[in-house]
Amino acid sequence: MSPFITSIFFILGVFTLYQVLYDWIKSLLHIKKINLSDNVFNSWFGVLYMLVFIFSMQASLVGRSISWEFMNFQIIALVFCAYFLNIRLPYYFFVPIVLVYMVFNDSIGYWQSWCHAFSLMSAYWTMNYLRRHETNNHPFINYILAGTFFGSLMWFFVKLKFSLTWSTFFQEWFYLIIFEILLYSYVTMILRDSEIKLHLLDFANHDALTKIENYAAYTSEMKYLFSASTHNRLNMSMMMFDIDHFKQVNDTYGHLAGDKVLQQVAEVVQTIIAANDPKVKFYRTGGEEFNVLFPGYDLKSTELIVNEIFSAINHLDIVIGDKHIKISISMGVSQISKKDEVPNDLYKRVDNNLYHSKENGRMQITVN
Repeated sequence: MSPFITSIFFILGVFTLYQVLYDWIKSLLHIKKINLSDNVFNSWFGVLYMLVFIFSMQASLVGRSISWEFMNFQIIALVFCAYFLNIRLPYYFFVPIVLVYMVFNDSIGYWQSWCHAFSLMSAYWTMNYLRRHETNNHPFINYILAGTFFGSLMWFFVKLKFSLTWSTFFQEWFYLIIFEILLYSYVTMILRDSEIKLHLLDFANHDALTKIENYAAYTSEMKYLFSASTHNRLNMSMMMFDIDHFKQVNDTYGHLAGDKVLQQVAEVVQTIIAANDPKVKFYRTGGEEFNVLFPGYDLKSTELIVNEIFSAINHLDIVIGDKHIKISISMGVSQISKKDEVPNDLYKRVDNNLYHSKENGRMQITVN
């Protein structure tokens, strides 16, 4: 198999490994609830991964007359970070990396290397700029034009430094263009697949009607929060409420009206929670049943948000056509106890409190 073909498989393998490691580490961070922005993680991991890739490859060629042989791989790594990962590297961070590489590669004393380095940095910032300012329907054209131009410039300075023939220059430049096209197609396919997976995950964890998180998301989050609270002796409270006589709303006004009621209730509660504490979690766990988790809250601390939700929903006027629908809700609230062994222990206590509210006149809050 020709070196060109093996190079293609090598490049695709390197970027596939990157994607696998990135997804794995990011999943671990999310599972461990480590508060690290995906953008920050993307930047640091992308730069470190590509630096290890570039320096480890170049280590076998330092000081040799063929030290230019892996340059296409290095340019592709640069394009990957600048364009596809969209990592913004300011000059005060980029310049030291380039200088260290030039010292490492024993090329700092050559004027051609300095020109090559300047071309490389210009290529990175240009690719980065193009990615951040994609406004037309044909981003590939700008991408390939920039890649072709800067690729020819960098290879021209390499040709001068190593006295390469024009035949070698055009061959390597052509290979680079092919690699850039393949990289664009491959990464675009991976990113599209990732977006589909994220969409499916979001769909699986969110209620289609109200757009808030559903029972599946509740059970997953509750399992983690319960474990963290019991092991670290932290407070946690839960509120459960449902809409009184909701079946009567459906029977009287129709199911579309019932859907409208659920949507407006969810919207009001979500707004109140966002205004008070975004760390409070809100879920639709049943037909007209909703749960709110308060990580770090004891019962006293929940009063403000609980009462605000209770008051807002019970005064909510829902307009359906020319009809005005008045609704009320019943609530149950409790906090985690030392006697609770599993998440369902807290859930059952809150559910019993909700049942008590409904059995004793509805439109009330039961707390214990």
